[in-house]
Amino acid sequence: MMFRTTAGAAALVTIASLGLAATPAAAKAPPPPAQCAASSTVKETLPNGTTWQLCWRIEAQSGLVLEKVFVSSKRYPQPMQVLDSIRLAQLNVPYDSGETEYNDITEYGFGGGYLRTLAGDDCKGGSAREGFDGGAEPQRRKVLCVSAEAGGLAYRLNDYEGGQEKTYSKEGHDLVLRTVAKVGWYEYMTEYRLHDDGQISARLGATGDLSPGDYVNADQGWPIGKGARDFSAMHYHSAFWRVDMNIDGKGGEKVEQFDTKLDGRGSIAAKLKTTKTAIAKEGSFSKVNRRWWRLASPTSKNKDQHLRSYELVTGADDRYEAHPETTPDVTFTENNPCEKYATGNNDPQCASKKTILDFAKDKQNLKDPVMWVRVGFHHVPRDEDQSPMPLHWQGFDLVPRDFTEMNPLTPDARGNVNGQPGGEQPGGGQPSSGPPSGGPPSGGPPSGGPSGN
Repeated sequence: MMFRTTAGAAALVTIASLGLAATPAAAKAPPPPAQCAASSTVKETLPNGTTWQLCWRIEAQSGLVLEKVFVSSKRYPQPMQVLDSIRLAQLNVPYDSGETEYNDITEYGFGGGYLRTLAGDDCKGGSAREGFDGGAEPQRRKVLCVSAEAGGLAYRLNDYEGGQEKTYSKEGHDLVLRTVAKVGWYEYMTEYRLHDDGQISARLGATGDLSPGDYVNADQGWPIGKGARDFSAMHYHSAFWRVDMNIDGKGGEKVEQFDTKLDGRGSIAAKLKTTKTAIAKEGSFSKVNRRWWRLASPTSKNKDQHLRSYELVTGADDRYEAHPETTPDVTFTENNPCEKYATGNNDPQCASKKTILDFAKDKQNLKDPVMWVRVGFHHVPRDEDQSPMPLHWQGFDLVPRDFTEMNPLTPDARGNVNGQPGGEQPGGGQPSSGPPSGGPPSGGPPSGGPSGN
């Protein structure tokens, strides 16, 4: 299903034609959305009114690179920058046998001859965009799939307003950008999902075929085929992304770590205390229970006067402890253009800096931080992997935290619900307390009572 409303050439649409208010002369104008060639621009408006605009290109090693990423919505129509750039920075693939290991980004690459031209159902329901493939002799091919996809239920709220039951329910949508690269027997999907609530999901998908030459002993593989004879080798996919935020175009984000720990007991349940640690210098960090990180603008605030930020949300992950550089979950370094790849960095301007650990070891002050995110997947083959292998995914999310003072998808009738409820509520009455009598028809508690969590 496709909801595309603007083609690449629409990058030249003026601010006036978008219906955006002019910036007062006395105010400092925010940076304009990315200016790049029309063929290198994606500007799409999703059904809920959110517009994403960005530049894209193909780099020989990293493949798909997104740059100058801006977002706006019906509630917040002024385009605001989120990212300066995001791209893959390594894919380390060691096999459990200890006899085989690849670094697919730096040894091969996701651009050039490894980048596939879209065909068949690769971009069904979407728009296949042409661009240069990043090769030594670059060719223009249809390599980027741009589509809008239903993202499931975005929110639901059942409330009582003015004595009447009211349900707010809305389906969300994602702008999806995807390329395909073939390295050896594997085919990799580089995918970025730009959600209509401002979230960005970075994902790497793997499909294709199991390597026909990597069959091992029973303790290093899994039996596929007839009986217990052919053991396909287990192996790792440790993927790294290089993320350069640029919130509101102001840069200079501050890195903060949050930890929540037990802190005694209250009258009913345990108390927990959350503390913030400023990460002022380069370093590598790993998750523990209830730990997370965010990058916050030091100057840009939402209308509630809270600093705009994006939170790193990591999900399923298999850590590969055999390499020190594939052990940390995230590394923060000072921005240096020659620090391009998480491992196998081969830029002569950084001759002594081969891995993220080298980048971070001098503990520079973080004034313009780059975030290196690692997500691992230990692939244990199964019968169903033949053939072709079903797609399996790994990745992370960048979630807006106080980027706007309310959900950008908030319906108009809920627009004054900001902060602790009290006083006049939507519908003109006092804080809702459920129906007048008889209990809620849905069988749940009145909205003013306990709701679980």
